Order: sequence, then structure tokens, then C-alpha cells
Amino acid sequence: MLSLQGKIVAITGASGGIGEATARLLAQRGAAVVLSARRGERIDAIAQDIREQGGRAATCVVDVTKAEDLRRLVSTAIDQYGRIDVLVNNAGIAPISPLADLDTEGWSAMIDVNLRGTLNGIAAALPAFREQGSGHLVSIVSVAGLTVSPSMAVYAATKNAVRTVHEGLRKESTDGVVRTTAISPGYIRTDLADSMADPHVREQTRKNMDAMGIPPAAVARAVAFAIEQPADVEIGEINVRPTVQA
Repeated sequence: MLSLQGKIVAITGASGGIGEATARLLAQRGAAVVLSARRGERIDAIAQDIREQGGRAATCVVDVTKAEDLRRLVSTAIDQYGRIDVLVNNAGIAPISPLADLDTEGWSAMIDVNLRGTLNGIAAALPAFREQGSGHLVSIVSVAGLTVSPSMAVYAATKNAVRTVHEGLRKESTDGVVRTTAISPGYIRTDLADSMADPHVREQTRKNMDAMGIPPAAVARAVAFAIEQPADVEIGEINVRPTVQA
């Protein structure tokens, strides 16, 4: 039987949605989790709930745009549990809008969180993975990068950039030390739409989520599947969509 028992997993963006669902599921299956996000009170409450249900959980307040915060997250995992087996880069925002709106602040924010945040995570985790002789990087990407839709050009660009970085890291890591997995969700019922500045895009996204969205636990199960594989198996990419999504 494959198992997560004893795995040490740090998760960014764990204060809700996919990150929270992933933390809860992995803890249920025996992993020790370190939840990180900017909302300290929220991750503390989730971690406390996990512990009350018999799981192991710690927290670390993190802004993924700050490299030092990701280094502190990795250090927290090692200090608490002796190592870090997996980093789940989940934090992301989507202030999407048509390019003609010239929302340059939104563009910069997506680059900073979605792309630079992932790179900060990689930079923090790789030295630890190399020192201990193993590690697994999992990043939550998006099906938006597979088929670019109107208003999503910059968002899709950041997600495709992460996908490219993952493929580069995979090809640089064929010594078997570091595994990489990119998971691309479709419509998932989360609060991602809250970060969308354009009111029409935000409302349409919420309608789509309500009409066809699936629970965040669906993505959490994909994360669990990828990281529970034996060390000689790498699950490179997984797409998780509602069956009714085109």
C-alpha cells in the first residue's frame, strides 16, 4: 500500500481553498504538514483543528513574494520535524482583465505571486532537498495556461512560466534526488475570484464556479497521489477538471 505516513509537507496558500484542503487530506493520511499563508490566525485555526483530529500540523506566516519568508518556511519544517519532503507551491492570485484595461498593477502582482513566489519556493527548498538526498516540488498551475481565454493572457502567462520552470527543473534533476509535479486545476470552488478586479470577469467566474466547479478536495487527492508514489516514480503533470468543463 502506498502511504503518506511520515512525509513532511509544507504548503503555501494554506489558509483556504486548495491549500487548506490539501493540508487536511495529507494530515488525515499520515503526513505532518506546515501550513503557510499571510493570514496567520486562519492557518493557526486550521492547524489546531488538524491536531484535534489527531494529525500533526505547524504554521508559518508567509508572503511568497518575499524570498526570506520561504526560507523561513523551509526552516520551520526542518526545525519542527527534522526534514522537508515536499513543498506544495499553491499560493496564487488572479486579478484578470482584458489587456486593453492596462491593469499593470494586476499584471505585476500576478508575476510576483504566481511566478516569483514559485521561484522563491524553489530557491528555498532545493538546497534542503539536495542536502537530505531527496525532495518533491509540487506546484498548482492551471488549465488556463493550456488554452488561453480572453482576459486571462497574463494569468496564463504566469502559469505557463511555472510549467516551463518545472520542466527545466525536471530535466536538471534526473539524478533521482528531486521530483517535480505540476497540477493544473480547472474550475474549483475557491475564493480565487475575489482577487479579480474586473467586476464583469469576477461575476462570470463566480457563475462558472457555481455551475460546474468541483471541491478543492479533488485537487488535494491529486497532490496526495503524486507524492505517495515510490521514489523511482515521478508524476510530472496532472490536469484536474470538472467532467462538464470544456
